[in-house]
Amino acid sequence: MNKLRFLFILGTRPEVIKVAPVVFAAGETGKIESQILHTGQHLELASEMFRHFRLKPEFDLGVMRQNQSLFQLTSRITEGIGEIVSRNPYDMIFVQGDTTSAFLGALCGFYCKIPVGHIEAGLRTRDRYSPFPEEMNRRLVSPLASLHFAPTQRACDMLTGEGIPRNCIEITGNTVIDALHWSLKQNYPVRDDIKDIIAAPGRMLLVTTHRRENFGEPHREVFSALLELVEGFEDVRILFPIHPNPNVRNEAAAMLNNHPRIHLTSPLDYQSFINAMQKSFLILSDSGGVQEEAPSLNKPVLVLRESTERPEGVATGAIKLVGTSKTRIIEAATELLTSQKSYQIMSEASNPYGDGSAGTAIIKAAQRFLGQ
Repeated sequence: MNKLRFLFILGTRPEVIKVAPVVFAAGETGKIESQILHTGQHLELASEMFRHFRLKPEFDLGVMRQNQSLFQLTSRITEGIGEIVSRNPYDMIFVQGDTTSAFLGALCGFYCKIPVGHIEAGLRTRDRYSPFPEEMNRRLVSPLASLHFAPTQRACDMLTGEGIPRNCIEITGNTVIDALHWSLKQNYPVRDDIKDIIAAPGRMLLVTTHRRENFGEPHREVFSALLELVEGFEDVRILFPIHPNPNVRNEAAAMLNNHPRIHLTSPLDYQSFINAMQKSFLILSDSGGVQEEAPSLNKPVLVLRESTERPEGVATGAIKLVGTSKTRIIEAATELLTSQKSYQIMSEASNPYGDGSAGTAIIKAAQRFLGQ
């Protein structure tokens, strides 16, 4: 029997994290030849993740240009993917999540009549502009995909509500939990410049923020709240790995750089970030992946967004939506910093995103679909 040929299309750091377990599971079958196409939406960030998971893409489009528009990005990615999939035979194309690379990878698969598998399908905020453009990206992938790998029952229900046949959906859990479990077993060193920060006495708040809709005044509200929290609690320090986007970096540096207990660093490698999460008391973030990972580490998350496509964590009590209002952030963080009961409720909430076997479930479903 000839091996199946799978193409994994990804472009950002989170995609590498969440696709790696599926690539591993494909390799373990001995019946699948996998290739990775990296569009290059994230350059250094994605390259670090490829090294972490010991993966090397067969194709790298290198599409990023400084300050390019979504129109320009869309054109470059579509042309690059189209050239590769039109001259290489694949049995299935896999895309992940809600990026521009995911949407355009699914579109190119459709154009070439290649079945598309959507990893992390069915997430919705029901607000087409939040997050932007991710919410619309993931909605547009759904009618293009042949197989939908939903991380939770809620995601499955969202898909069936949009007319996706139930027999085309597999509930798998989220592959980010697979990646977390794999990484926790590795003996990677913590980056030197954060060793002292995460080992210092007191309570550490870990902060990440990068969403496009938070640029400008929303970020200024968040940063102002951070300043007030460290002023109000003498044992609190903040570790803030700053996203390289200048819209984030410049504003954060201007407002936060001069406080001795606020530590602004370059983006952390994945293992260092996992260590930072483990050592943190509380996490404040607008990241989707953090909402899934932190409950596995029993760390409460205050989500710096007005809506989330991952409400399962809100339902279990592991995460709390606070948006970008300074007042709401300070109130929620203060409650967790002063009430042991409130902290315990969040830190002991269950993780609804799976047990670390999603990658295997995805590959088995794909093989069944293709008759292997």
